Amino acid sequence: MTAVDTQIERRWEQFHTWGPYALLAISVVPALATADPHAPLAKWYTAWALLGAAVVLQLWWHSTRPGGPDRRRRPSPAGTAYYVVRWALAFALTWINPFFAFYAAAGYMDADETIPGRRWQRLGLLASAVTVAGAQAGGMPFGSLVQWAVFAALLIANSGLQMVVAHLTEQETHRAHERNETIAELERTNAALQQALDENAALHAQLLVQAREAGVADERRRLAAEIHDTIAQGLTGIIAQLQVVANTPDREQAREHTGRAMDLARHSLGEARRSVHNLAPVALENDGLPEALKKTVAEWGERTGVRAEFTVTGTAEQLHEEVSATLLRIVQEALSNAARHARATRVGVTLSYLGDEVILDIRDDGTGFDPLALPARSHAGGFGLDGMRARAERIAGTFTVESEPGHGTALSARVPLVRHDQ
Repeated sequence: MTAVDTQIERRWEQFHTWGPYALLAISVVPALATADPHAPLAKWYTAWALLGAAVVLQLWWHSTRPGGPDRRRRPSPAGTAYYVVRWALAFALTWINPFFAFYAAAGYMDADETIPGRRWQRLGLLASAVTVAGAQAGGMPFGSLVQWAVFAALLIANSGLQMVVAHLTEQETHRAHERNETIAELERTNAALQQALDENAALHAQLLVQAREAGVADERRRLAAEIHDTIAQGLTGIIAQLQVVANTPDREQAREHTGRAMDLARHSLGEARRSVHNLAPVALENDGLPEALKKTVAEWGERTGVRAEFTVTGTAEQLHEEVSATLLRIVQEALSNAARHARATRVGVTLSYLGDEVILDIRDDGTGFDPLALPARSHAGGFGLDGMRARAERIAGTFTVESEPGHGTALSARVPLVRHDQ
């Protein structure tokens, strides 16, 4: 129930509580003003006794109102007895003076919360209508057929009016009940949604922790694979060249093999530095993901001589460090693959912020390949396309590859947008 509904309900309770007092007071003033001062004392005594009984009845009924947050009365035998006694007092007072019909009209207000059963409620409303119509017809008892005819017409009018009001009230009560049920259902739905959001946030946090742990293991395997594929092979080549130098008497040939050994050593040193640089996303220490990607793409273009462009779409946000590191690693691996295999003349990297997710697209105009042969093209240790896919999936993302021989390659990583403070 809303605050407005609660306030309206409280006002209705106050009206039901103090309304009979007010109607009784309103009845007394014109009744005294029009009373016959020469009326028998018995009539005066009877009227005052009935007034006193009406006040006592209201005080008793007021004292039995339930407490607590739900102060609304429920139909009960005690409520029926109160309604009948009040009607009898109002009927008797109206018989003495028609202005007490104001007090009799109190029966229209609370039949629904005092009398159980719709049929008995309608009977109580009809009894109140009889009293009010009798007073409107000039007061009881009637002295002519004209009064009886007027009484009948007024009774029909009063009954019809109160039936219309009762019907409208019932409809409004039904709508209010449905509205409260809808609000309660929305509150339950919101609570369930909030619980789901909390669970989702916890799962995101757990997923990022697992991704970080898996990333450490992957970096170790990647470094081992690179040492095996580059540095170890380079050192083997250096040893082979030096053995030739040690075993040849030809100084020119020794100088040639020594030069080759020095070239292999320089190349191995460069590979070692690159491996160490890629071990941790140093580019993210001082820059956000867009700036880090922009620098990475620019440096790769300068190093390879390939035209490389970087674009950001949408409103950039500060991502969780694991998401940023994952996307940066994917770009680094994609650019490395393009340099080794694509023979491309142009590479484009696009970072798109789309509300609740981030999309990373890498396209080149290189030689392309057949996606059906993807397992055969995976690099040692699972790095390359399989490694990029594994990185994206570890943070609940997806990775797709579109390529065709002679028509370039398009890679796309789609991951949830997890902000830095989540």
